[in-house]
Amino acid sequence: MTTTQRAQRMNFTKAAPKVFKAMIALDAAAAEGLDPALVELVQIRSSQINHCAYCLDMHTRDARRAGESEERVHLLSAWREAGLYTEKEQAALALTEAVTVLTDGFVPDEVYERAARHFDEVELAHLIALIFTINAWNRIAVATRKTPGTE
Repeated sequence: MTTTQRAQRMNFTKAAPKVFKAMIALDAAAAEGLDPALVELVQIRSSQINHCAYCLDMHTRDARRAGESEERVHLLSAWREAGLYTEKEQAALALTEAVTVLTDGFVPDEVYERAARHFDEVELAHLIALIFTINAWNRIAVATRKTPGTE
């Protein structure tokens, strides 16, 4: 098998340090009060959808450190069929997909309401912030071709 590694386009951290620092602060604020394992599941799922190899590499490692099993990490792209995720996790993953993709330009009421049944208003606000933050990170890493396994 032949692999092709594309060169990183820029070091975003060095090129835009104020933006990078602001993103780090936003990331920390968004995750506040949420279960660390759930945070990683959301970040992995968004990164799968956005084809962000750098973020997938980082967050699958972080998920394992947060106590996630190999099986749950590997089957995350098929979470509906896997039968391994709690109702709360499924609600978060459905919201992650809806916010990441924005099919037809909106998040369906039933997806939002399902999440609202499992998360109080503050938690839900943080979950939404987590989702849009990982989407921003994905776009930075994909646009700059950030190499998996690098800092």
